[in-house]
Amino acid sequence: MPPIPGSGLAKGLAVTLRTMTKKSVTAQYPDVQPELPPRSRGVIGLFEENCTVCMLCARECPDWCIYIDSHKETVPAAAPGGRERSRNVLDRFAIDFSLCMYCGICIEVCPFDALFWSPEFEYAETDILELTHERDRLREWMWTVPEPPALDPGAEEPKEIAAARKTAEKLEAQRAQEAQQQEEEEGKE
Repeated sequence: MPPIPGSGLAKGLAVTLRTMTKKSVTAQYPDVQPELPPRSRGVIGLFEENCTVCMLCARECPDWCIYIDSHKETVPAAAPGGRERSRNVLDRFAIDFSLCMYCGICIEVCPFDALFWSPEFEYAETDILELTHERDRLREWMWTVPEPPALDPGAEEPKEIAAARKTAEKLEAQRAQEAQQQEEEEGKE
């Protein structure tokens, strides 16, 4: 059966009339903050104490928006007769958010957990040059980083914890065995 002429128009007008009669819901954004998902991507925060200046984040960034400067510092020997060590010291860590595409690669490749997502998204500037956040400003964002979600109680134990537990149990068993051998030797004497 062929469609009735004008039925499409009638359906469209029916949808329009239904929508017109519903109350509109407008988010009053500046006055009412939006409910964000727990781990939403806003701005990147820097936990400077964990940064070893390995440069992985800057190398892996597809936009090349991370700038890192460092210098080497000599650390005196910890024990007498030991050798001096050199370590990298962070001089500058900056992210240009006018270039950043918020892909999260820098956060994923950081082996020392120095970079984190913060849910803060209100950091607009009138001058584009002010969107380059230096390490002091990146450190301020760390206070807004939420706690990681709790582990699922039914999940497997992480490999690192299992390996550490096995090592601790082996050391404890070895110490107990040594203590038992010492008691036996003292009992023979």
